[in-house]
Amino acid sequence: MATAIITLQKLIQDSQDYGSNDEHMVSRVFFDMEIEGKKYEALHADIKQSIGGSFETSALEVSNPANYKGPFNYEAFRAIVERYYRSLVGATGSGIRISGGSNIRMRNNTFVQPVTAEFEVKVTGGPW
Repeated sequence: MATAIITLQKLIQDSQDYGSNDEHMVSRVFFDMEIEGKKYEALHADIKQSIGGSFETSALEVSNPANYKGPFNYEAFRAIVERYYRSLVGATGSGIRISGGSNIRMRNNTFVQPVTAEFEVKVTGGPW
């Protein structure tokens, strides 16, 4: 096992450029990652949420990092991205606090708040 160090840089919430429509909000998180001294920069993953769902409790779909093919632990990554997203948006969010309303939708909100986290990944022999 190896440790991945991920530095989440920013979140763009609910962007039509990333696939938002009348049924789903699609947001994108941008980050860098380092595994065993190898750096992967300018990565991103998409976060999909149903329109009208609770920012605090609704299920989120988190994609794998785009254009990354190395060792990974999706469940740990997903948990970190979800925690980051919910820390920025919702009733307890530090970026936009939304509570008590219904059918609230604001698009293309950009949050720049670096956060670093670590998670374990399984490294197999051979090239990545």
